[in-house]
Amino acid sequence: MSSTSSPFGQNEWLVEEMYRKFREDPSSVDSSWHEFLVDYNPEPTSDSTASGNGQPAAKTAAPVSPPEPAPAPPPAKSAPAKSAPAGNGASSSAAPVKDTAKPPAKEPSPKAAASSSSSSDGGDETQVLRGAAAAVVRNMNTSLEIPTATSVRAIPAKLMIDNRIVVNNHLKRTRGGKVSFTHLLGYAIVQAVKKFPNMNRHYAEIDGKPNAVTPAHTNLGLAIDLQGKDGKRSLVVAAIKNCETMRFGQFIAAYEDIVRRARDGKLTAEDFAGVTISLTNPGTIGTVHSVPRLMSGQGAIVGAGAMEYPAEFQGASEERIAELGIGKLITLTSTYDHRIIQGAESGDFLRTIHELLLSDDFFDEIFFELGIPYEPVRWRTDNPDSIVDKNARVIELIAAYRNRGHLMADIDPLRLDKTRFRSHPDLDVNTHGLTLWDLDRVFKVDGFAGKEFKKLRDVLGLLRDAYCRHIGVEYTHILEPEQQKWLQDRIEVKHEGPTVAQQKYILSKLNAAEAFETFLQTKYVGQKRFSLEGAETVIPMMDAAIDQAAEHALDEVVIGMPHRGRLNVLA
Repeated sequence: MSSTSSPFGQNEWLVEEMYRKFREDPSSVDSSWHEFLVDYNPEPTSDSTASGNGQPAAKTAAPVSPPEPAPAPPPAKSAPAKSAPAGNGASSSAAPVKDTAKPPAKEPSPKAAASSSSSSDGGDETQVLRGAAAAVVRNMNTSLEIPTATSVRAIPAKLMIDNRIVVNNHLKRTRGGKVSFTHLLGYAIVQAVKKFPNMNRHYAEIDGKPNAVTPAHTNLGLAIDLQGKDGKRSLVVAAIKNCETMRFGQFIAAYEDIVRRARDGKLTAEDFAGVTISLTNPGTIGTVHSVPRLMSGQGAIVGAGAMEYPAEFQGASEERIAELGIGKLITLTSTYDHRIIQGAESGDFLRTIHELLLSDDFFDEIFFELGIPYEPVRWRTDNPDSIVDKNARVIELIAAYRNRGHLMADIDPLRLDKTRFRSHPDLDVNTHGLTLWDLDRVFKVDGFAGKEFKKLRDVLGLLRDAYCRHIGVEYTHILEPEQQKWLQDRIEVKHEGPTVAQQKYILSKLNAAEAFETFLQTKYVGQKRFSLEGAETVIPMMDAAIDQAAEHALDEVVIGMPHRGRLNVLA
């Protein structure tokens, strides 16, 4: 026989719930569903469903209440004349038979059992599962027919954690937004599927013969936990289509679009169909390891557990964990259809994800796609040298940033320099014998930023903010130590970004400068002048400098003015 599995898989309950709401009140369902629901026919799963009647009510009633045909035979006390209609198989005759037979108090009907238990004192409460709950039951029963096996692999998460900190700090300073661990895991799964396309297949019986179906594209299903207005939680799986064609930036945009529309209730039937491989993340609620159910229509589902230290170290202090070089782990499971995927393939698939999440090329691509001009943190083995030796190397690293930090500054807003990353060997922690395992270790820094001891992570963060952002500072050619120290004390501090009000004020100054230039070039066409174009930022900078001069009670400001932008500055 041919396969009759629903194209919506574990989302079938949601489709049926939408159909029920649509029948009751079409306006209660988003308009994007209307075209699909008009022609939607829920698949009958009960013998009591009348075939060919075309009535939606009868079609939806059958799947959600399979015990309904049972009440027809029980009334043993009824007359033979009354039992004849019940044997005709018409489900509509079951109700009058039940009423006229006057059954005893112990009626086996689930409805009666539920009502009787609610009226009795101290009895167990039973409830017939209907609607969405019944569809979930059917999906789970269908999943029992799939012979699954599960591969498990623990992956070090420290490199993901450290690089995510770098990425999100850069995004916070620039365009905003965040990258989550699920973004990284999902993209790694898509890249691993390219090497193991068998993980993207699913099993189907066509004309009574077993088939392995290879989809044309990789459609990654995301398990999204939604909370309703009544507080009830539900799980939907929406697909990111054609993932194999996407770069990381495109993948994030598609991912965020799916999640946003899921939260707003704007997903359409097309978003739920065609999932080929799924990612579920029970780690968000602290689950370390899970074996999810595999639904029809896909060959594998990957479960990501919580990021935790090994259990034997969860009681240790942060200092001891850093000293021993212990990092957090994330457990990945690959639950697959054993009819078309073998254990070795699943194991190699997880190993490939493991290697990607520790590889230089994987994070190089992510940093390049997000426009991050700095080199990612690299996975390296911990250096066993003593903390005393590393103290001297940290001091050398601080001196290197003071001398050559400006060489790594991000001062190319047009990205005319096509090099992937701004880097210098003297500014690389690996050059100084330090690794990512040293980031959370505390070193003696001899008064750097007013502290005697600091974590290497905090030292690097402050050095990069001071010397390697959008302004390059070079002053070590000054021979007077007092002058160098004066500059260091003012440069090597934590810089707070402008407030929203300050940003709006700066924008108003930029707009005023640009508007004045537009006025000049339209009113005085052909007049010789030196416009400010390309140097508009000098206006809010000068405004800030003059305001600070006034705060320090200076009497006057003398400006040595060049030709370019002179009229704008005077205005």
